[in-house]
Amino acid sequence: MGRKGGPKNRHGPEGEAPLTALSGGMRSVRQNDDPMSQTGTRRLRVFAVVPCLHPFVRKDLELLRKRFEVRVGYYRSPWSTPSILLGTLWADITFSRFADIHAFPAVLFSRVFGKKSVVVVGGYEVAKIPEIGYGLVLSPVKSHILRYVLKRADRVLTVDESLKSDAIRNVGVDGENITSVPNGFDPEKFSFKGEKENMVLTAYLCSTWQRARLKGLDTFVRTAEHLPHLQFVTVGVHGPVLKDLRRISPSNVTFVPPVEEDDLIPYYQRAKVYCQLSMREGLPNALCEAMLCECVPVGTDVQGIRTAMGDSGFYASYGDPLATKEAIEKALMTGSGKPARERIRRLFPLEQREKRLAEIIEGLAHE
Repeated sequence: MGRKGGPKNRHGPEGEAPLTALSGGMRSVRQNDDPMSQTGTRRLRVFAVVPCLHPFVRKDLELLRKRFEVRVGYYRSPWSTPSILLGTLWADITFSRFADIHAFPAVLFSRVFGKKSVVVVGGYEVAKIPEIGYGLVLSPVKSHILRYVLKRADRVLTVDESLKSDAIRNVGVDGENITSVPNGFDPEKFSFKGEKENMVLTAYLCSTWQRARLKGLDTFVRTAEHLPHLQFVTVGVHGPVLKDLRRISPSNVTFVPPVEEDDLIPYYQRAKVYCQLSMREGLPNALCEAMLCECVPVGTDVQGIRTAMGDSGFYASYGDPLATKEAIEKALMTGSGKPARERIRRLFPLEQREKRLAEIIEGLAHE
């Protein structure tokens, strides 16, 4: 996971397999050579404030650059605040990916200087799971910052409607400025080639036991004990939790270290079944990508997992290896992941997210 460009988010967003480690500081970079639109008018200026450059963050930046003049500010610490101020003064609209502490100065400066602001919620910000200490809401200081950001941003975007409900319930906002805009996926990039193997796959960047429990990785490896004739592969586990998971894993579990996004696709293409056994999710990017590669999905019946899978996969209760075993066996019996691919291709095209982002930003600019 060696792509450079921005600091790694220490919390990590939901709804994806963020399999690229990042490092770096705050920068403000001119991204478009031509600031003029085809009609000869100045493009809208968007200043994107991000703490990382996970693949889905990069994808949003690519979509924005098609329509707007974009500069990117990488947040590393509060010392990045002056750069956010300068970026806001340059921009017509600020676009903060995640509603963490870096979004606070972007939203604040936007209000002070009469600019518009958009904030995209990743999921962990509005989560509240005290049993594993997960969620920005649990922080006495950051919860106040989060509430300000969600209340004062002109538009708050979530990848799944369930995250709006979480924001209303856990953060205490009214949700009137919150809109669901699902992520989009490229069916040409993520497609099935070659032959499927008796492989059960899951993928997520994970280095702590908290994240392993959140994503159900402990359930995944315990399920392998009940299906010894199958190969179970998990991609992205590293750091201290790797030793802990290996300790409870049977011999048919393989741990693959973090890989680049393009290197993950062959695993999707080989696996017959993809598992998303999380406690909660926004809209899981890795699950959707695997489904496009014709993996039959197995997941917990929660939030964005249900949104992604619908009736194209099989469900198991969170933390239940025996129920997961039964779901995997049913998935293998279906023999085809074509319905799963068709569902993602039909419901979550990349063009749809591009269009919605453009409509929201252009609409704000003309308010």
